[in-house]
Amino acid sequence: MITLHPESDTPLYEQLYAALADDIRRGRLAPGRPLPGRRTMATRLGVSTSTVDTAYQMLAAEGLAVARPRSGFFVQETGGMLHSRPDRPAAPAAEKCTEENKNVIKYNLSTGSIDTDLFPARSWGRIQKDLMYHRPELLERGEMQGDANLRARIASYLSEYRGVDCTPDQVIVGAGIEYLLGCLAHLFAGSLAAIENPGYGRTRAVLENSGIPCVPVDIDRSGLPADGLEASGANLCYITPSHHFPTGVTMPAPRRAQLLTWAAARPGRYLLEDDYDSEFRFDTRPLPSLQGMAGPDGPVVYLTTFSKSLAPGMRIACMVLPQSLLERYRRDFAVYANTVSRFEQQTLCTFMAEGYFTRHIARMRLAYKRRMEHFAAALRAALGPDLVLGGVHSGLHFLLTLPGAGGEEAMVEAAAAQGVQLRGLRDYYMAHADRCPPDTVVAGYAGLKAADIEGAAQALGCAWNS
Repeated sequence: MITLHPESDTPLYEQLYAALADDIRRGRLAPGRPLPGRRTMATRLGVSTSTVDTAYQMLAAEGLAVARPRSGFFVQETGGMLHSRPDRPAAPAAEKCTEENKNVIKYNLSTGSIDTDLFPARSWGRIQKDLMYHRPELLERGEMQGDANLRARIASYLSEYRGVDCTPDQVIVGAGIEYLLGCLAHLFAGSLAAIENPGYGRTRAVLENSGIPCVPVDIDRSGLPADGLEASGANLCYITPSHHFPTGVTMPAPRRAQLLTWAAARPGRYLLEDDYDSEFRFDTRPLPSLQGMAGPDGPVVYLTTFSKSLAPGMRIACMVLPQSLLERYRRDFAVYANTVSRFEQQTLCTFMAEGYFTRHIARMRLAYKRRMEHFAAALRAALGPDLVLGGVHSGLHFLLTLPGAGGEEAMVEAAAAQGVQLRGLRDYYMAHADRCPPDTVVAGYAGLKAADIEGAAQALGCAWNS
């Protein structure tokens, strides 16, 4: 008998999903058995049919159930391969603050990590296996820009969720943002690029290695300012307006309009909009993309990646080129092969077409929101009322400021001595590092397991409270 708890912080659909998933894994619901109809289950539990439908869809996304047209949902035939997941061991008691922990990294708070346990391995693997057996034509070379059906799916998704205004013909699929930036560097040969300071140092390295010199422009509370951009003399501007890296600043609409005005003022000016983790906003929907504000032939190149939403190892990213750049791109890159495996492309296409992707994003957003809240609470308990956390409502990292902690270099070293790996905010400054807020580090939490949250917070308390 399933019992739901409306007073719990856990949503009802997730409670129902967890109960049914446990019954399936433990064999209490036999393979091939139909699940109760949505209306029947809703009436039985006193919930809405949408609650039941969401739970059933989550079971289907994980491969525990299958939807049959006009028949409903059935427990998936698994060939006896399912087993109950073992309970995660309880978090160990916080270790004593001793030098014995020095140089042994136990808690990785880098910004590049993700939780690999959240990857939808079952559904992804099932789709890819089916393609491998039934789509031998995918062994052939595909389109230079990426398979047309995948580009259509991406264009539709970006239009619905990010307000991007484009056709599938404008979408270019490539193996990571770095590769796509290299392509753009060729199109913009002889240009000068303004980049955010502080900002993502890898972007500067890729552009400069590709022959595009960069000039850092200091951001303010609204992001990169138009007057600083004008003063830089650049004709390109690389920005992360939806969630600035690493400060977490969201660029407001008036500032976005100013940057679009700057770009439109002279031919050859372009904004390179990196929308790298816009899926993970926990309070409200993000502002629509700059590209959507500019239109399909506006002076904006839109870039995004599936590294955060799926996995960095997938190496799937895309960009949306303005119509004015497409002809040259196709001419100059006509002999190039696409850099993403067609099996990966078609797996992603099917994953999106069958609704798995949007449900996966919803589950990840919920999981990461809870992790952020848990970690933030644990940090406040361990470090006291002076702690300031910035950028907690979006992205997968935040800024952690502890006044009087002795400076970020000392904070990073003391954290490492207690087994915690993180970086200081000053590391992301490419100029004017003296303007960096003091006693501030960058803490990523995506790769931090739930069982390790309390231990990581206690380790930082040992590091910075002594």
